[in-house]
Amino acid sequence: MFTGMRRALLAVALTGAAAAPFASPAAGYPDHPIRWLVPFSAGGGSDIATRIVAKHVGETLGQPVVVENRPGAATIVAAQETARAAPDGYTLLTAGMSTLALNPWLYSKLPYDPQKSLTPVSTLVALPIVLVVAPDSGLHSLADVTAYLKRDKPGSYASLGVGSPHHLAMELFLETIKGQAMAIPYKGTPPALQDVAAGVLPMMMADLAAARPLIQAGKLRAIAVPAARRSEQLPDVPTFAQAGGPAFEAAAWQGVVAPAGTPAPIVEKLSQAIVQALQSPDVVKQLTLQGMEPTGSTPEAFAAYARQEHERWGAVIRHKGISAE
Repeated sequence: MFTGMRRALLAVALTGAAAAPFASPAAGYPDHPIRWLVPFSAGGGSDIATRIVAKHVGETLGQPVVVENRPGAATIVAAQETARAAPDGYTLLTAGMSTLALNPWLYSKLPYDPQKSLTPVSTLVALPIVLVVAPDSGLHSLADVTAYLKRDKPGSYASLGVGSPHHLAMELFLETIKGQAMAIPYKGTPPALQDVAAGVLPMMMADLAAARPLIQAGKLRAIAVPAARRSEQLPDVPTFAQAGGPAFEAAAWQGVVAPAGTPAPIVEKLSQAIVQALQSPDVVKQLTLQGMEPTGSTPEAFAAYARQEHERWGAVIRHKGISAE
């Protein structure tokens, strides 16, 4: 099968028409630095992952990739800025579950449309989640946790804000087992984990990377991971299915997008550079040490995955009546 370019060249050859040589929009790209926006504060997991990958991408493309933090409003600030940027390949955004899959369900009005305002480039990293409990909670297994959540009296758990991946993971678990518990929102992972470790609240779904040091120190007990297989970083912790619970998967994830209308050849060139970075042994090692799983994909595969996640979590949000407003 001919590509679009080959079909065009063949048509010219067959008609004998004279034409100027085809010039791809990516031929001279990039010729100056690229801005890569991160919708979170410096030092967090998404920021670290972006900076690790951006350095490698810059070396591959031969131009600096400058990472800029644009936190605020559940990633909406950075998404809006990206959507309004020139579609020339010089503005990128680290965009994940909140930006692409959750915000359209959590907010009645958004200043950007995930499918119309942004162009998928590649997946970036997966951020595994683990169910943890307080060591003195009396909860030693998934069966104990399930029994606690199915009591006549509603339980409680620490949550990283309304509509966060961790909040929704717990709500999906509750829906699956027909349990009930009140979400107690926190503004960040460290204070939530500290309160669970201290026994203020009995449990939470947490970033594996953030929780692992406390688990290894015996300050938190890991019960199960909502994944298809065990984490290499917590090999002794079973999946929910292995622990006798529902076989469901939940993880935070991040990808890379550009403004809508960015030429396909440029998007493809960026995607290839990002995937190459994520396959680099040095990058893999750095991300793994941070508790992240490097992914990387074609733009088409990322678009399909984001749509799938949008529908999947939208069903949970609608059923539970969750709103961030």
